[in-house]
Amino acid sequence: MTTTARLILASSLLALLYTPLSRADACGQPATPIAEIQGTGDRSPLAGRTVTVEGVLTLDLRHPGGFQGFYLQQADHQVDADPRTSEAVFVYTRRPQGTAGERLRLTGTVKEYHGLTELVGIQALAVCGREALPEPLPITLPWQTPPEALENMRVRAQGPLTVIDNFRLAQYGELTLAGADQITATELHAPGPAALDLARRQREQRLLLDDGRRERDPRPVPWPPAGLTADTSLRAGDRVRDLTGVLDFRFDAWRMQPEASPTFESGNPRPPPPQRPDTPHVRVMAFNLGNYFNGDGRGQGFPTPRGADSLSQFQRQHQRLLAALQAPDPDILSLAEVENDGYGPDSAIAQLARALGPEWRVVATPGQDGDDQIRTAMLYRADRVRAEGPPQRLTTGPFRHRGRPPLSQVFRARSGDAGVRVLSVHLKSKSCRGATGAERAPGNGEGCYANQRRHSAQALVDWLARVPEPANLAGTLVTGDLNAYARETPIELFRAAGYASMTHQFQPCSAHHCPGTTYRYNGATGTLDYALASASLQPRVLAARPWKLNADEPRALGYQGRLAGDAALPWRSSDHDPVITDLRL
Repeated sequence: MTTTARLILASSLLALLYTPLSRADACGQPATPIAEIQGTGDRSPLAGRTVTVEGVLTLDLRHPGGFQGFYLQQADHQVDADPRTSEAVFVYTRRPQGTAGERLRLTGTVKEYHGLTELVGIQALAVCGREALPEPLPITLPWQTPPEALENMRVRAQGPLTVIDNFRLAQYGELTLAGADQITATELHAPGPAALDLARRQREQRLLLDDGRRERDPRPVPWPPAGLTADTSLRAGDRVRDLTGVLDFRFDAWRMQPEASPTFESGNPRPPPPQRPDTPHVRVMAFNLGNYFNGDGRGQGFPTPRGADSLSQFQRQHQRLLAALQAPDPDILSLAEVENDGYGPDSAIAQLARALGPEWRVVATPGQDGDDQIRTAMLYRADRVRAEGPPQRLTTGPFRHRGRPPLSQVFRARSGDAGVRVLSVHLKSKSCRGATGAERAPGNGEGCYANQRRHSAQALVDWLARVPEPANLAGTLVTGDLNAYARETPIELFRAAGYASMTHQFQPCSAHHCPGTTYRYNGATGTLDYALASASLQPRVLAARPWKLNADEPRALGYQGRLAGDAALPWRSSDHDPVITDLRL
């Protein structure tokens, strides 16, 4: 046989080997079951092997900005009998053939990509005609079937799911869903094994609603279908129904890539501010303003060390905070995260007081505010209450060289004789930036700087125990952002000293419902902001509750967000909810 003949024969043999796979008449020939690729564990037993598979294209994400592939699932009449194995796989390819509802036959290499089993290096792909889509399998949260057994398969959520996190809604088109709202573990349990176990179980019982894209800042934002605007929000606590799609695992989370937009229902509408009682009272509002910095106070000086990056952002923040501060009609304001820039006419606190109206006064403590960029502050309506005696700040112990010195002032109603000492507090946050040694996270659920918060709380309890009391003092109200959930050490120290959380007393928590929370982090809701009443003051508390106007709102609607709008609405004026307490004095 001549060399030329040998080359022709070899070419013919190669054609016989490879041509059938690219033709529809190869369809139906033996192929590797997808269940064998998936296996019963977290990783494919065939990783690195080249396989030929045949199945139904269920969802195509090869669109611009998508995940550059599609999901292939075994037809219902070809599935195996093992419920532990998934019947679908993600195919990473730019080949254009195939649409949803078509049967495909292809050859590729099995790969584990950050926990997702997929086929890559697609050598050939044939369209084998139409095939009925596999029926979506029902899922519930908590998971009744391990999600690994359903990876890449068509699924349908049974019943409504609850939105528990919308933080990355506008950034990545994501919503975190669960069977019900999830409560921060140390809101319910003391720091330690029980809290850590609850937090772990909560993380395992979540599902992300994704938008099938790998783009950052998608526009329009995919959810809600009508569009996310300052007037049309999508709050934590809202519900999602009619959710069908493919169960996907990406970026360390189980995700639903939906086939169509689900139905959204309001489960947590924007509430009005709490109504004032009919009986005579004094209203105290504690509010973390979310870094209220006003530049140089004359329209310049932006960006600031914290807060607004520009004058327009500050004006938006200022108008929103005014709306939030004025709507509940408070008499006393206990504020956190106010710029620590003195008390002159251009200071942030002076500008805020002027904007509130001529009846508002500032509790000033020049030279005692510490060296942090932010401080606590108090304002009061001089036509309704009067400040008695000089204000005081605790500037010793943990507050000597660090922290934000707490502010104390006694007030009396213009129409009454009993006084109340209001203490404005803002303890160190849980952020681990700069944490070393004893300030690193203790591993019990309390987060970083738990040691500093414990020492600060004990110093406050000791200070309040020895500070002189004026005549006819009804008691003390500790207000502000303690950066500690309800069962963490600082709150327990106050509880041991006779102080009780009034929001928890009026709106008690259960294992499944906690209406008095003020903050949301990583999908869990908890209380960081308090009205802690001394034993003598507790009988005089008429009502105490948060106004839930911020923590459940998407971050994108905040004054720094791209979807903020310019309307002077109170929603997402900060990331904390204010606490409003009515006292009979």
